[in-house]
Amino acid sequence: MHTKNMTFLFKKQFFITISACLILSACGAGTSDFGTGSSSAGMAAIPAGAGSTPASTGSTPTGTGSTPTDTRSTPTGTDSTPTGTGSTPNNGSGDTSTGSTAATWTSVKWGGGGYVSGLIYHPTSPDVLYARTDIGGAYRWNQATSQWMPITDGLRFGQAESAFHYVESIALDPTNDQLVYLVGGNGGNGRLYTSSDRGNSWTWVSLPFMVNGNAAGRAIGERLRLDPTNPSTMFYGSRNAGLWKSADSGRTWAQVTGLSSLNMNTAAVGVEQIIFDNGNVGGGQTTWNMWAAVAPDYANAAGLTSTFYKSSNGGSSWTPVAVPTAVVGYYIPHFARAADGMYYVVFNKNAGPGGDGPGYLYKYSGLSGVWTLLSSTTAGGYGGVSVYGSGPTTRVALAVTNTWTDFPGQKITQLSDNAGSTWREIESQMPHTQTTSGYWGWNDDVEIDPNNRDHIMHLDGPGIWETMNASSATPSWTLKVTGIEETATLAVTTPPAGATYKLINSGGDIGTWVQTDLATMPTKGPTTGWTNGNSADMSWSDPQYIAAVATTNGSGGAGYGYWSGDGGATWANFATLPAGAAADGREASNIVVTARNKAIWAPSNAVPSYTTDNGASWTATNLPALTVFDGWTRAYRLAVDRKNPNKVYAYDSGGVWWSKTPGRVYVSTDGGHTFTLSQGSVSAGLRANPWQATSLAVNPNVEGDVWLADGDTVYHSVDSGATWTKLNNFASIFSNGNGAPDAQGASAVALGKAAVGAPYSAAIYVVGVINGQWGVWASDNAGSTWTRFNDDAHQFGGIGAMAADWNIYGRIYVNGTGRGLLYSN
Repeated sequence: MHTKNMTFLFKKQFFITISACLILSACGAGTSDFGTGSSSAGMAAIPAGAGSTPASTGSTPTGTGSTPTDTRSTPTGTDSTPTGTGSTPNNGSGDTSTGSTAATWTSVKWGGGGYVSGLIYHPTSPDVLYARTDIGGAYRWNQATSQWMPITDGLRFGQAESAFHYVESIALDPTNDQLVYLVGGNGGNGRLYTSSDRGNSWTWVSLPFMVNGNAAGRAIGERLRLDPTNPSTMFYGSRNAGLWKSADSGRTWAQVTGLSSLNMNTAAVGVEQIIFDNGNVGGGQTTWNMWAAVAPDYANAAGLTSTFYKSSNGGSSWTPVAVPTAVVGYYIPHFARAADGMYYVVFNKNAGPGGDGPGYLYKYSGLSGVWTLLSSTTAGGYGGVSVYGSGPTTRVALAVTNTWTDFPGQKITQLSDNAGSTWREIESQMPHTQTTSGYWGWNDDVEIDPNNRDHIMHLDGPGIWETMNASSATPSWTLKVTGIEETATLAVTTPPAGATYKLINSGGDIGTWVQTDLATMPTKGPTTGWTNGNSADMSWSDPQYIAAVATTNGSGGAGYGYWSGDGGATWANFATLPAGAAADGREASNIVVTARNKAIWAPSNAVPSYTTDNGASWTATNLPALTVFDGWTRAYRLAVDRKNPNKVYAYDSGGVWWSKTPGRVYVSTDGGHTFTLSQGSVSAGLRANPWQATSLAVNPNVEGDVWLADGDTVYHSVDSGATWTKLNNFASIFSNGNGAPDAQGASAVALGKAAVGAPYSAAIYVVGVINGQWGVWASDNAGSTWTRFNDDAHQFGGIGAMAADWNIYGRIYVNGTGRGLLYSN
């Protein structure tokens, strides 16, 4: 397996883990919010004593999904020293609000960083273009600003709906360039989202079949197709349940049993796509002739005799079309219809992403049934094809997959101006604006602008490349990712006020990076290879010293660690590893620093160890061994008391919610060498939850002031964990009866700079649910009252990691589901 394939494995594991409990109820069929009601623009301040158990039953939300208007003012008081001692616990009383709200949100710059799985042009309206991603939702191109705009951040894409950020297909109504259809899902029954305003607002219906936008072959398609002359009729090629049809713009669906009635119980690529044999737009007439591509996994299971089928009666019945002998049993990742009715069909041995070959491109004459070989390769494979024009001068662009690096003779993007008779390479050895990013490998889709034949774009692993002068002898290429942020942040850490950097971002696939400027791509990191950065921390008294832990993609999950003594300018690996680190370096692995050269490392599913010599040696702590739950990563979650770094807290969340093992907190007073169980945490009855659904934070201004989110609610200790006070207003939403929440009541807690004159020495932020409303909640008075910090328009498919800034009041950093890292203003 090439290391690049770890992108799929990692993202699937992490996001299923963090949202598994949420997806179980969100994927039900037969419910919708199609055309009903209106949405809330947020909630007022909530007294902490008023938060009784949410009344929500988990039923389908109502509302048309219109984007709410945020009228809240920008937080003030960003310069003064925090006030208050933070010494008084609060169990949820009080009736005034001092919490701030976010006025705007901005992405921390990376630029791409994730897999864009498809590009979708409107066939007639210039510059109407969409991009779908495997885990990070969808984007619309804004020609006026020359950047991509996220269209799945808001209502209908919250924490309990994070599964639908995994976009499997997009279709545009050819008769109405405002009308967009989007299909999302992550392994359960999917949803069809509909927007009548180019993605500014959405309604949805549940689909009666499985959807997975992050599975094998996820660039194949488009699976969703609209009849160009009668677009209220649409078809969907599903992964394991055959072909489906809707005759009412997607409101209801029926399986097309004329192809097959099989519903597979295993993962598959399935029916890949259909194309209507019709070059017209509008008029209301049904298109009778159409073609379908079927992956060999579904064809074999269903007893079909070919991977290519034809219908002459509007999709009611289908007959097999024999494919050339050389490509029997191959996938058809893309095929395209030229204006003259000729079809250009890609066959590839493997489904991708980045599927290896052999690959073949054939021209198919349609109703006359003649196949003509145009190109083949055994160096890599073929992923995408796009056509422009007709007849002998048809322009054909061909994407070559699984070819790595660039050298003379390499094939990346091929172009023909004579309907495939001859070819030339238009990308290898050509000028590229950014040489630090590869433009090869996962070239799984290529598109010729239907309004400009010289404008060609294609995918690669971390983004999109385009040329505006494809006809040139030396086309120039530009990375087209401005506005797309699809990294998967696993942890984010902020330093004390006055440090030389803003934050440390530990991300899936991209590794660990020290961010000194939020508006530019970071350059300070230990490696540019494909690694998962799991955790990082700094010495609070000496923030130039940083320690981090990670795993290298392709290593089988082995962990390793590294350190920097100069704020991230230079790095070195730890000389040795603690017990358990090499065996399991998954994302629960975390590290904390008590002082320069002194750290405690909690590997996944292992007992933490400490070092006092910068990793030259490690000694196991006395913490109990953890019960391992198959397929789940867990670890002790560590936090250092910044006021007294001899105190270190270790939180065991119980592993998984069905373990029925309450969470526990252990406290060390000797720098993390030995720990004692907090009996107060036992008495508190912390709920068992997965590691990723819990959080621990310590107020650096006051010794012994600890905050804990157990996945269900928030607890506060002001005596170094000896006793814990439960805040009564946070509570998970349950509706499905199996013990899994629809949305976690409190999954992340972070502390940052206090407001001017605030009674508590830190601003507190919690990702969770109050009175049935999920969001980020803020308090300036030690949890006496809470204000919703985000709004319906800024939900980002759910939020996992969060940290607050110690320089600027009201600034937090959050990750969305495949939406990179964002910060509040």
